[in-house]
Amino acid sequence: MKEPLLLAIDIGNTNTVMGIYRGTQLLDHMRIESRRNSTVDEFSALVGMMLHHRGFAYKDLGQAVIGSVVPPLTTVFEEVCRDGIGKAPVIVGPGTRTGMPILCDNPREVGADRIVNAIAAYERYKSACIVVDFGTATTFDVINHKGQYLGGVIVPGIGISADALFARAAKLPRVEIVRPPSVIGRTTVQAIQSGLVFGYVALVEGLCERLITQLGESPVEVVATGGLAPLIARETTCIGDVLEFLTLDGLRMVFDRNREDGVQ
Repeated sequence: MKEPLLLAIDIGNTNTVMGIYRGTQLLDHMRIESRRNSTVDEFSALVGMMLHHRGFAYKDLGQAVIGSVVPPLTTVFEEVCRDGIGKAPVIVGPGTRTGMPILCDNPREVGADRIVNAIAAYERYKSACIVVDFGTATTFDVINHKGQYLGGVIVPGIGISADALFARAAKLPRVEIVRPPSVIGRTTVQAIQSGLVFGYVALVEGLCERLITQLGESPVEVVATGGLAPLIARETTCIGDVLEFLTLDGLRMVFDRNREDGVQ
């Protein structure tokens, strides 16, 4: 008999990414828009159709784990899991066993995505590390060699910055976020793209340098995740790895740690 599958659900401000796991193996993944006005029935039907398209069904799933930064959608997806799988999901939050000490003034305010990213990165490297997540916000999370979460940095994401520039500057166009031919833009579009891409490269390198200096440990692994991670990482000198499914892997690890404690 095959091991029941795990559905890991990462609810972000822009997109919700779901991974289907058998043990530690990621079999497939799905991505949908995080529509705050959608109902349980709408999301249940959409997830069911996406599972079917990939050769799975709700009946194949044995459990689910949710990490969310959108509280209204946490409740919605909890009901989706109860209805489709027949079990309450493990929800990453206060009271969930993570195995990682959170050395912040208020651990409850640290987003679930940042915690699971830190867990997955530390389990991979077993050393001090920095996780750079290029999402709606760009976040930097710092873990020391003891596996303790120290805190980090939050800056507006690249997409938000591009949208703000277009909205607030009457003569500047909306542009595609791609690498321009050179740092010196020869058109307005190229100049904006240079600022977005190379500006964030400089931001990432500068912040990582400062974080590593303050951390005072060596070696420090720097890993990137999120939709625009490959674009920025290939231009930097500090990012070692780009791991597309780091957050999903962290959710799976948190589920395993809670399952061992009897949370079903």
